Amino acid sequence: MNRDELEGPRSMSTTWTTKDIPSQAGRRIIVTGANSGIGWHTALELARAGGEVTIAARSEAKAMDAAERIRSILPDANLKVALLDLAAPKSIQSFAEAQLALARPIDVLIHNAGVMALPRRQLSVDGRELQFATNVLGPYRLTGILLPALLRARAPRVVTVASNSHKAGGPVPLEDLDSRDEYRPIRVYCKTKLANILFTKELQRRAGNRLLAVCCHPGTAKTNLGAATTLGMKLMVLAIYPLIQSAARGAEPTLMAATLEGAPPGSYFGPDGFLELRGHPVEATPAPFADNVAAGRMLFDELERITGIRYELGSGNARSGAFQ
Repeated sequence: MNRDELEGPRSMSTTWTTKDIPSQAGRRIIVTGANSGIGWHTALELARAGGEVTIAARSEAKAMDAAERIRSILPDANLKVALLDLAAPKSIQSFAEAQLALARPIDVLIHNAGVMALPRRQLSVDGRELQFATNVLGPYRLTGILLPALLRARAPRVVTVASNSHKAGGPVPLEDLDSRDEYRPIRVYCKTKLANILFTKELQRRAGNRLLAVCCHPGTAKTNLGAATTLGMKLMVLAIYPLIQSAARGAEPTLMAATLEGAPPGSYFGPDGFLELRGHPVEATPAPFADNVAAGRMLFDELERITGIRYELGSGNARSGAFQ
């Protein structure tokens, strides 16, 4: 008897594609930065699967345009649009309060919006380094304020889009989060992406079975994320351009993270191809230091101190203090 006969029949393919997204009917989903690139394709496919998708963007005009482009493909798409600037605490507060006022559970919150390797150190409206403010503080604030609505969902899920560049973001614990001592654009970006994974894993530890926290990375994809980045980063992207996949393919790890039934708590998804630059989405392995429990706890505590927002997961509420 040969090996195939011993093992029995096999599936023709185990490759995950957007066709594997289960019905999202009746699910309320928020996608930040959904006006273009990976975020837009994420919103498109979740709407195609029947979900109610809120397109959150820094410009209402861009959010409305994104919705119109989706409706040109899916006329019956259930879409909402909203203004959200993750680098502005008051914008986050206004957005979150409007969502909470709907008095409806939020099933999936996808942190997709971000900025990358800004050539010079810039500050947010409240004086924080802009990459840290947008990529790390913003998602922490938004999740914390929306936590009551998330915890009312049957199976709430928080998805954070990181990057495989987090592997250059160590060591841990993370220091100088606002890059006051030194600002190296690419290094700062890598550090924020490592923070995304540390945040996800610590959120999962604190939440237990109250919600599912997962993260992902898109590999390399053709988006406008690098429009305002450094010349060095642009040259790096040009060098690997033949390996860069479309934004639609780049969205697949996010979609898998957001919809895969039985996704492991705190898991990380990315492409399966060469150096994880492209390919079909699979469960991936982050850098070992991204699993550092003490570093995750220290980061979470620091984000709480900065924002004044505590995740009260035991009672299902988040307490919001004064913005700093």
